[in-house]
Amino acid sequence: MLLCRVSAVSHALARWGRRSHLGGGLLHRALSFSSGRCHGVGSGESSAQPSETGSAQGLYRDTVLLPRTEFPMKLTGQKLLDRELEIQKECGFADLYSWQRERKAKKEFCLHDGPPYANGDPHVGHALNKILKDICNRFEMLRGRQVHYIPGWDCHGLPIELKALGELGTSGLSPLQIRQKAREFAEGAIARQKAAFQRWGVMADWDQCYYTFDGVYEAAQLKVFQEMHSKGLIYQDYKPIFWSPSSRTALAEAELEYNPEHVSRAIYATFPLVRLPPKIASEKDLESVSVLVWTTQPWTIPANEAVCYMPNAQYSVVKRADNSQLLLAATERIASMAALLGTELESVVTFTGNASIRSELEGGICKHPTIPDKEVPLLPANHVTMAKGTGMVHTAPAHGMDDYSVASQFKLPVECMVDEDGKFNDLAGPELQSLPVMREGTDKVISMLRDCGALVKEEPCVHSYPYDWRTKQPVVIRPSKQWFINTESLKDKAKEALQKVRVLPESAKGSLLVMLDRRTYWCISRQRSWGVPIPVFYHRDTGEALINKHTVSHIAKLFKEKNSDCWWELPIETLLPPEVLKQSKAGPVTDYIRGEDVLDIWFDSGASWAAVLEDSRADAYVEGKDQIGGWFQSSLLTSIAVRNKAPYKSLVVHGFAVSEKGEKMSKSLGNVVDPDTIINGGKDPSMPAYGADVLRWWVAESNIFSEVQIGPTALNSARDSISKLRNTLKFLLGNLHGFDPLTQAVDPKEMHYIDQYMLHQLREYSIKVTDAYSEFDAGRVIRVLQAFISRDLSSFYFSIIKDRLYCDPEDSLGRRSCQTVLEEVLDGVIRSIAPILPHLAEEVYLHAPGHDSIGWIKSSSVWRRPGLEEAVEGACAIRDSFLSSIPGKNAAQYDLTIAIEPGLLFELMESLQEEPSSTSSQLAELMMAARVNLTSELPRDLPPDAILNHGTFLINLEGGVIREDSAYNIAVVPTSASRCPRCRRYTAESADCMCPRFFIWNVF
Repeated sequence: MLLCRVSAVSHALARWGRRSHLGGGLLHRALSFSSGRCHGVGSGESSAQPSETGSAQGLYRDTVLLPRTEFPMKLTGQKLLDRELEIQKECGFADLYSWQRERKAKKEFCLHDGPPYANGDPHVGHALNKILKDICNRFEMLRGRQVHYIPGWDCHGLPIELKALGELGTSGLSPLQIRQKAREFAEGAIARQKAAFQRWGVMADWDQCYYTFDGVYEAAQLKVFQEMHSKGLIYQDYKPIFWSPSSRTALAEAELEYNPEHVSRAIYATFPLVRLPPKIASEKDLESVSVLVWTTQPWTIPANEAVCYMPNAQYSVVKRADNSQLLLAATERIASMAALLGTELESVVTFTGNASIRSELEGGICKHPTIPDKEVPLLPANHVTMAKGTGMVHTAPAHGMDDYSVASQFKLPVECMVDEDGKFNDLAGPELQSLPVMREGTDKVISMLRDCGALVKEEPCVHSYPYDWRTKQPVVIRPSKQWFINTESLKDKAKEALQKVRVLPESAKGSLLVMLDRRTYWCISRQRSWGVPIPVFYHRDTGEALINKHTVSHIAKLFKEKNSDCWWELPIETLLPPEVLKQSKAGPVTDYIRGEDVLDIWFDSGASWAAVLEDSRADAYVEGKDQIGGWFQSSLLTSIAVRNKAPYKSLVVHGFAVSEKGEKMSKSLGNVVDPDTIINGGKDPSMPAYGADVLRWWVAESNIFSEVQIGPTALNSARDSISKLRNTLKFLLGNLHGFDPLTQAVDPKEMHYIDQYMLHQLREYSIKVTDAYSEFDAGRVIRVLQAFISRDLSSFYFSIIKDRLYCDPEDSLGRRSCQTVLEEVLDGVIRSIAPILPHLAEEVYLHAPGHDSIGWIKSSSVWRRPGLEEAVEGACAIRDSFLSSIPGKNAAQYDLTIAIEPGLLFELMESLQEEPSSTSSQLAELMMAARVNLTSELPRDLPPDAILNHGTFLINLEGGVIREDSAYNIAVVPTSASRCPRCRRYTAESADCMCPRFFIWNVF
């Protein structure tokens, strides 16, 4: 027994004595200890094969440094919810934004909040947007920037007005009464949404938000309005606009939803030619030719003022085989028309296009089919296409945007036959008056065409048609006297500015440019009460508008002091005082009345940069893809108009939240996922209480640039991912128990190579994570995190170091080296997930005192040591060959011989194991084998059961200057050593003896 003890001590000294910094005291202590007895041997106990759960384990439990931490593996149900709320309070979530605004920082990061609409409860769309923004803000704060983020709400508009009034309607209510009810409704919605945002952990000063119904905001908005008006960009005109009969107001393009399943009653109708174009007139037997038109809006036929054709296209006169009727249509459409009409169409004459087609059709005059004695011209127009119809387009300038352009060019009348309720007015004649144009009015017009013999064909047509975005009812195009922004004069500058904006995803930039091209003018007046009034006065007799910088500036001051309710509350003498009238060179105040229209809510929110950003530009706008035609565009146009620059440097365009099946969420479908239910749980067992961090993980993990699915599957996956992360964090915390990084950390140069390598990997991890956050790609952050934890930590590093952590002396260099790395890894991982999981990050820090509360991942260039990566990864290549040779078996039960010819690879392996054979070298630890022999060639006397394998490893040093493809051979044999009852490694000389570390542990 004495021999066993002495041999063990000498073996230990051989290992530990090389580490000079431990000092000579170790030798004296070890020799003094050698006179003691080998625990578990010679005391009447049998240590040959002690029970794994019996006395041997009890004997050595106090000599093994197992993890210790009170950090819980799991938190579920009410405990989870209570803990998140405790953390928010204990860690000062409510004060974080104000604190970071007060600290000194070299740079500011400004994320301008697109205002959510204050018309209902918080939903998962809010969660997706607000949490995504918060992840960006928390990352920027952690990396040392001062975050500028002021949450806001869009408070005006028809939807809020309709919801506030409910079934009451506007009947009998004054504008001020309507506004009061709408304000109360909006305030209630804001309170509910704000509480939800706070519960989700969104960082902001929630007492300092912006609201579009606030007087200060309204004044800033009017300043933008005034500057645009003074530049001639805002004007009043009578022209076609989208009109919602269901809301009785004008709408802008951004307020439309296109229903792809709308069904129209499309018709083919004839307009007889009463004056033939010269080319047709020169042909024989072509006196009775009719132009054939196609339209999906038959109700607009009474308003027809022309029939348009495409310049430079071929047109033909064809004869119907069934009734000899002569029709004029585009040659390209003849085949389709014949199939539709069910008859052959014989071409009589074709205008080849060799000459100017305009000159050949010019001068043609048609008879209006339903209005006696009315004649309309044939006119060229570039908007005519050959995709559908006949190539001859019925043109009603009052009820089509392109039609209006033709009218403007050729001085055609623009008479509106439709009133604000969407019904024919008296101009349409007694047969049509008061009929709703989209229903009975359409029926009547088709009947009139049939009676006069002009109806050729009727068919249902399913196509995309604009609907009011809130009432979900079809809109019509009708002319009205409204206020407009001349976007045509702003588009080129806007597109030029947009080219300098970083847009994610890149494809969204193309969509923005297309939307800008489509917008020829922007109608900004609305016929409602709940909004910012357009600051205009009208002359009682002439109707002439009184609006200039003096009147608008005065109104803006009043709005700033009293809010825009004063437009209705104050007498007109206060709104239009003598000094303003004098500056405006206007007559007495009794000559004027105040306007009744309010501004489009897209102008409201589009001017937010003026109220929140003032003269600066936001680093980022982050909103859903619906804002491509909304807030992104209105903000751009107003900023270009006033400041000649975009209000943002970057745009992040995310998708919508949809059900797990990819369906749009709808109460009628029963697939709405309530974020409050996600956090607090629901009645359905499939929806437990997940807490806020699971909701945040779902947002971060999702591919935000497409539609984002949510449901039990996605939420359970997020919960499981966080549980795995907690397991890793618990391991780190447990093994750092009692470790003081300030006094016990090991310098990287003195660490084990595998520990240095993990610092190198941590540095690579931090670079990847930082890049992903900088690209607004939290999904990539999570993928990088999970790969780092599963591949680099759990499967590799943790499995290798457990023995050293648990069984080496507590204050030994090897253990402290490892703990130093674990401390850096814990700190790096927690900082990297803090933007996504702030509750979990704070919880970990509460169990790991001594960390700085704010800051990004610490990464040092010292961690990148030349040759380190090649040494460890070369060893890993050999390790892979070793493990593949013994699939499913315990590597600790084998001795490994590695044979490498002299060269770079041998030198690298020698840096991990100085002696030819070792059970305790860094190479042996990495291989997890009982013993590793390092030699230049395999021995010839290998036992017959030896397993042989070989491989190569390409060494690449100094950027490719040094390259060497090195071969290696391995031999694997079962070890002859015995298993140590304490550390369970096969390093004991016999079954009844401890391994050398047991004695070293006692020495320490």
